[in-house]
Amino acid sequence: MEMDDVLRRLAAVGPFFTVSGGARPPAEGFRPLAELYGDRLGPYVAEVGRRIGSGPGRVAASTAQFGIASRLWSLGLGCAALGGRVPDVGPDRLWWRMPEGGSLELWLPAPGEGARPAADLGAAVLAHLEVLDAPLRERYGVSPQVLRGNTASGLVGALRVLLGRVPDGGPATALAAGLLAEGGALGGTGAFVHEEGLGVAFVRRSCCLYYRTQGGGLCGDCVLRTR
Repeated sequence: MEMDDVLRRLAAVGPFFTVSGGARPPAEGFRPLAELYGDRLGPYVAEVGRRIGSGPGRVAASTAQFGIASRLWSLGLGCAALGGRVPDVGPDRLWWRMPEGGSLELWLPAPGEGARPAADLGAAVLAHLEVLDAPLRERYGVSPQVLRGNTASGLVGALRVLLGRVPDGGPATALAAGLLAEGGALGGTGAFVHEEGLGVAFVRRSCCLYYRTQGGGLCGDCVLRTR
């Protein structure tokens, strides 16, 4: 199946899985994600902080990274499940824009160009997030533990939604389990369980800090729930 067709099918899973593809962006205002991670990062974090009511600090920076990680995993896992391949998700390949309402929108020009085997998903997404995580650590003081925990939590959240709409998730579950296993790239971030017919569960060993927003509460996989 062509990657354009995979993206069209993937959009039916949910908004976090929706990525436009094609030679032209679906609307004006799209810019490469690589630019967002540079001079545009401050305004973006500030906008996230405004929307969640935390201000432009560490909580907003963590929340911004969590959202982007979740979008990348949703795209990658969905393509792996539906097409057996994953698109090139490099920061210079994926484009973004922030609408007035809702989360950031993504556009992937020539989505089949540079597509890789599904097994390369983890390396591709984690390499992308390294580019984002570095300035978040340096400018906002978000700890590596929190960022890795966000990345793992975003992975499990994407898998859970995907399996709810595509029960035969192909390699998606195995890919996530391998990344979260002891010795995997995200090993040590939390306890991951998958049982056929019951779905997936995850308890992370760090906190995304969202509870510090007014009325934020604790996430379903938060480490603080067990304390």
